[in-house]
Amino acid sequence: MNIQDNFNSLKENFANSYNTEGANIRKILVQVGHCSKSVGAEEIFQYFDEHANEFDLVLMAGCDGACFNAPQVNVIEPNGSIRKFGLVDLENAASILDGNYPLESDIETYFSNQQRIALSDCGNVPWDDLEGYINIGGFKALLDVLQSEPTEVIEKVLDSGLRGRGGAYFPAGLKWKAVSDLDESNRYLVVNCEEGEPGVFKDRHLMEGLPFRIIEGALIAAYCSKASEIFIYVNAEAHLSSSRIEDAVKKCYEVGLCGQDVLGSGYGLDVFILHGAGGYVCGEETTLLNTMEGFRREPRVRPPFPTEAGYLNQPTVINNAETLANIPYIISEGSEHFKTIGLNESPGCKIISLSGSVDRPGVVEVPMGTSVRHIVEQIGNVPKNTKVGAVAVGGPSSGIMPENLIDTIIKPGFILQPGVILGAGGVIVIPEGKNILNAVKLLTEYNATESCGKCTPCREGNPRMLQLLSKLNPEQFSSTELDEINNLATTINASSLCGLGQASGNPILSLGHHFVNDDSQAQLD
Repeated sequence: MNIQDNFNSLKENFANSYNTEGANIRKILVQVGHCSKSVGAEEIFQYFDEHANEFDLVLMAGCDGACFNAPQVNVIEPNGSIRKFGLVDLENAASILDGNYPLESDIETYFSNQQRIALSDCGNVPWDDLEGYINIGGFKALLDVLQSEPTEVIEKVLDSGLRGRGGAYFPAGLKWKAVSDLDESNRYLVVNCEEGEPGVFKDRHLMEGLPFRIIEGALIAAYCSKASEIFIYVNAEAHLSSSRIEDAVKKCYEVGLCGQDVLGSGYGLDVFILHGAGGYVCGEETTLLNTMEGFRREPRVRPPFPTEAGYLNQPTVINNAETLANIPYIISEGSEHFKTIGLNESPGCKIISLSGSVDRPGVVEVPMGTSVRHIVEQIGNVPKNTKVGAVAVGGPSSGIMPENLIDTIIKPGFILQPGVILGAGGVIVIPEGKNILNAVKLLTEYNATESCGKCTPCREGNPRMLQLLSKLNPEQFSSTELDEINNLATTINASSLCGLGQASGNPILSLGHHFVNDDSQAQLD
């Protein structure tokens, strides 16, 4: 059989496993993720599993991103209609089983203000249901790619304008092309799921809710870059994410989607799961490579770049999980369609990890070019009797913007000069009345603690910046008092070895520019 026949055979084997329309079976889909486990979602799932009758099929999905509404339960009736319930407790669970449904969740505005590509269907398909993923179009993009030349697919991804979604926003297709063009026998693909920064949890949601989509994107990237091995590098503390992605890989091996002859195409590769060494700096790609090889967690001097000499000194593509989760959509819908979403210079959507002083914290996906205000107010919803004081965007390597500038749009790189970058997409809302200097001190302390210590500017400079910040009066200080710290932040950013050190001064630079008047005092509350 050819590749198409093998895929059709695979689909036929699964054809009736996901669609319950016309059958007298009610599906009860409980969303369990690292977020919802903390509010009892696992116990809710166990209750359904133990008390369901023969006409109920209890399944587990990942969180759909509406973390504020957890535990969440979706009931799919035999006729295909869907009921959604949130904040489910054991009493609600018993009522659902009896058919005496509680009030359904009213969170439509949370999702209607988003546009989902990487996150589409997250929470609506059982995380471990390979059949279900295939029956909603999963692995169709891989099928098309395996019947195309790698160069054709690379050109499509390049034409789409997709940039990496891990924080650096380097064009994804350029990495694939650089590795593919080299005359080397061994090439590797690394999926960066380290996600060590505080306030960012998008990749965990993808791994826990849509592991097959990440795998599909990784297989396409590996095929195009002629890689023979894929390494999925997961944060050492992300136990649930790791177990689910590992289970998904095993299922793919069982049906021939991974291994030495993918779908009978003649293309073969192996997939391995690795656990990070711990620490914020491990998300930096050359540090990641060092830990993979058993060396100290510190960055390498570049050049050479990983695409030239990466893992074991061989050409290596390193892509973020969110980046790869966009690939099936681009292959299926086309690069021209993808370019209609977002910005001309940066098409597509971005997953945002939203937290802080909002009623609806969680994971959201919006087009590039969406304003921070839209994310905070329309999706997150600011609590009554609360005003936004500032918004921290991008994690500890980024800065803080005041409320009057939150109409700023999200885009790669700096979204607000100086100091505020989009990074991996963390958005933390700080309410009015909270001291901004204290927030900057927390970010600086984190950077000082997480420095790997390899380069002097970062190792010595970050603790010194923290020391100088601690001498300031949190309630009132002048711009001249901040001058020395600003100069030090600028120096550290300019002279550090890796991207993390080169951005560690950003919180201080944003403080001095956006919250301190030139002529008098800081506006900190």
